[in-house]
Order: sequence, then C-alpha cells, then structure tokens
Amino acid sequence: MSGLAVQEVIENALKNVLKTSTTVNGCGRTDAQVHASQYIFHADIEEGQELDLLFRLNHALPPDIAVFEIIPVHDKAHARFDAISRTYDYFIHTSKDPFLNGASAYYAEKSLDLASMRTAIALLTQYDDYYAFCKSPNSNKHTVCRVSAASLWADEHADRLHFQITSNRFLRGMIRILVGRLLEIGKGRMRVETFEQHLRDKKTPKIITGAHPQGLYLSKVVYPYLELPQRSAFPTLP
Repeated sequence: MSGLAVQEVIENALKNVLKTSTTVNGCGRTDAQVHASQYIFHADIEEGQELDLLFRLNHALPPDIAVFEIIPVHDKAHARFDAISRTYDYFIHTSKDPFLNGASAYYAEKSLDLASMRTAIALLTQYDDYYAFCKSPNSNKHTVCRVSAASLWADEHADRLHFQITSNRFLRGMIRILVGRLLEIGKGRMRVETFEQHLRDKKTPKIITGAHPQGLYLSKVVYPYLELPQRSAFPTLP
C-alpha cells in the first residue's frame, strides 16, 4: 500500500484548520522518498482566513512537514507553471552512516573518479536536449531543458558527495538518471565520451537505472515575481 502524499497531508491540515476543503497546487511532483527543502504551493484562501494561519497550519502538520511562509500573490499566480528555475541537490555517502540513513544515498563505492565525473558534469550546460535522460521522453511535448549550472563537491575524504543542478525545467526521472550515469563514470564503467554521445544523439539507452531517491532534494524554486532564500540546512553539506 502506498503512503500518504505530502499534498494530501497538507490539504487535510488545511481542511482541519479552515473547516473547508482547500486544493493545493504544488510546484511539481517528486518520486517517493525524494525530499524537498524548499517547495512552493498555492491555494485559494478567503480573505480573513489567513489570520495566524502559519501557526495553526504548522500545529496541524506532522513533524516532518513544515510551512515556512505564507505570501499573498496575484490571482493568476501558479506555483507550477510560473516557475522559471528549479534547483536540485543530490547527496551521496560512501561509508555506512546510520545518521544519514534516509537523508543521503548510500553507495559503498571507494575511489570514485571524481575528475571524470566533473568532466561529464561540465557538459550539462553545453546541451539542451535531455531525451536520453528521461523515463518517458515521448510523453513530453519536447525534452529541451536549459541547464544553467551544475557542480559536484566532495569532502576531504571523498566519502560524502554533493551534486547540484539548476535548470528551467526537469523531465521525469532526469536527475536520478543523470546521477546514475555519473556514478557509472565514477566507477569506470562508462566513458565520458559515451555520456556525451547520449546527450548528442538523443536516443534512449536500453537500460535506464536511476540513482536512489533518498539522496535527492528539491532545494530552490524561482519565479519572475518571487525568490525566497533557503531556510533548511542540509545534513551532509561538505
């Protein structure tokens, strides 16, 4: 049986607080076990209902969901369709650590080739079609994603890695597939040239394996009329 979606939990909390059904429209969907440290949603709230709503809503929500701010926006604002930029962070630890369980992706891989992984990452801003890095590319009108930044950091022992990517949009499974390919490069099982060929040829590989969902965080969403600072620190930042 699948667990409750975050949207459902928030809608139930709003119903309890406002005593009326309220639909939440989020900035996007994520896979199960994927996190969000900054997530934007919009909802229509009647004037006067916003009094102490932040306090009342957080009181009604479980400990693993928090609402940081409630901001009035214009009537036509849309949390999903108005977004012009999204940033995701992906965290990896290569030494078993119970304190990171569920907050970072565990890969028991030593001596990853970080230089080759970074060479591949540098290619991401040079291409804009990610057809080969999508679970269902033909379900989209197009597979163009304009990646504006992508980086990889590691701590001094190279047993904690932090990958960050920013784009105007992302395809289904795109980031986890990208990280899976980067790990293959780090293990020496894929050449950077093959990685670039996927970007260039726009052909779906026979086998598409995405990285573990636990390491992925939606961390920033930007709008033409709104850009909020990040409020949560990550447990594995180098």
